[in-house]
Amino acid sequence: MMNRTRRLAALALLAAPALAVGPTTTAHAVAAAAPHAPSRAACHVETESDGNYHLWGVGFPGGAKVTYSGSASGTVSTDRTGRFDIGGLSGSRFVVNTADGKATVTCTMVRH
Repeated sequence: MMNRTRRLAALALLAAPALAVGPTTTAHAVAAAAPHAPSRAACHVETESDGNYHLWGVGFPGGAKVTYSGSASGTVSTDRTGRFDIGGLSGSRFVVNTADGKATVTCTMVRH
């Protein structure tokens, strides 16, 4: 019985460092697996001087179509850098979706 306890204790000491490294390694692998994912995509709404609203977004796939919905709705293409810009809208609440469905972003209000 004593030998079994010593073996289990030794095995636990050997396994503990591997378990401590395992989740960290897994997290890095997941982050590296999808570098093209638009995780940095963001959109913002701000009030224009005439009282309408200005909707703009960054970090979307370049040249992709995005749809915006909320106070108004429509579709717009991003430029090659992944930006879009729409002015003259009525309302300040919007959600933007990529056509492929990989990103859904709720737009935040910017106050100056």
